[in-house]
Amino acid sequence: MSQGVETLRDEVRELVSRWRAAGGGPPRCDAWLSGYDPGFSRELGRAGFLGMSWSTAYGGADRSFRERLLVTEELLRAGAPVSAHWIADRQIGPAIAELGSETLRRALLPSIARGEACVCLGMSEPESGSDLASVRTRLEADGDGYRLHGHKIWTSNAHVADHAYVLARTDASGSRHEGLTECIVAMGQPGVEVRPIRDLRGEHHFNEVVFDGAQVPGDHVIGEVGRGWEQVTSQLSFERGGPERVLSTHPLLAAALEQADPTDPHAQAILGPLVARLAALRAMAWSVAGHMDRGEAPVAEAAGLKLLGTRYEADVIEAVRELAGGAVSPESELAWLWSDALLASPGFSIRGGTTEVLATILARRCADEVRTGEGGPAAAAGSERGEHGGLVDQVARDVLRDAWDRGDDPDAQAATLERAR
Repeated sequence: MSQGVETLRDEVRELVSRWRAAGGGPPRCDAWLSGYDPGFSRELGRAGFLGMSWSTAYGGADRSFRERLLVTEELLRAGAPVSAHWIADRQIGPAIAELGSETLRRALLPSIARGEACVCLGMSEPESGSDLASVRTRLEADGDGYRLHGHKIWTSNAHVADHAYVLARTDASGSRHEGLTECIVAMGQPGVEVRPIRDLRGEHHFNEVVFDGAQVPGDHVIGEVGRGWEQVTSQLSFERGGPERVLSTHPLLAAALEQADPTDPHAQAILGPLVARLAALRAMAWSVAGHMDRGEAPVAEAAGLKLLGTRYEADVIEAVRELAGGAVSPESELAWLWSDALLASPGFSIRGGTTEVLATILARRCADEVRTGEGGPAAAAGSERGEHGGLVDQVARDVLRDAWDRGDDPDAQAATLERAR
């Protein structure tokens, strides 16, 4: 695949270069979340770089998740403005392609692949933190369809989105993990109110969204009514296992590498380990994409990548500060990228699942393997699983050990270990 890999990378790099030469903006950190440019998304759609993993019958390209990984790596590496299509292309499109009705597939998938549809993600709710099972938004039957009532928060691009993916509760009679349903709702209708939330940079991409009787057609439910928990936990592999969990601060690292003296031992000591870690994280992302190509849901592997990637992205920011002697000069070429990354960094450990949630997923995997007598991910079928799975096991043990060594609240420790059991 090596020749095809390089050809695909070259095509993406050429497209980004043309866009920049035509007046596109400079590289940005965290551009997959804050870099909104619908025109650039449409350009990617025309080039066949969106909807790559689903069928040509729905506007896709019938290509692999690994090929999509190559494209997204190059876009993130360049700090290109991809947020207009990112969530739709990353996880909503694949979910619809797999579980959506024929009507929903034909209504949304071609427009996502053309870069014309912006879909926001309605999961988090006020006072719920990262506890997805505590969803209180209600999806109530109404004739042949449903009415949506509830409140979502931290919803990126809701103010410009055509549609929203929403996880809602259709039945509250069972356990918290039962009675959840996934659906797609049109944003431009009565019963949908969007309220802006500005981030530390003063920018507006986060929002609160209030649903007060918004209509959801029956064929806009994704998968089975009441099976949303099982579906969404599998789909989180798309959200947690991609290169954006590693490359949000890459434009900053690239600028630091370009400006650093390669013969300087101080620079080598600071930047060298980051480059090595980046290589390992990219290998993990490649492995996760391989699982997806085999039709698997690598939940623990994706959680491991996101956990390690969060630490790495924050360490890039600190490394540049240290390289500059404790302060980045406002006149420095790095200043804008560094401040851009720093102001985005509080969200690194929250979005896609908090560090504690990810650690619990990994610890539960380890506990399951001990209980069943299996040898861990390394013993499972598939060379990539054997190649990287042991690292996931080690991450879980390290995270729990770190919490113990820090003297975290004993009740919190006990709760974490109990969940793992």
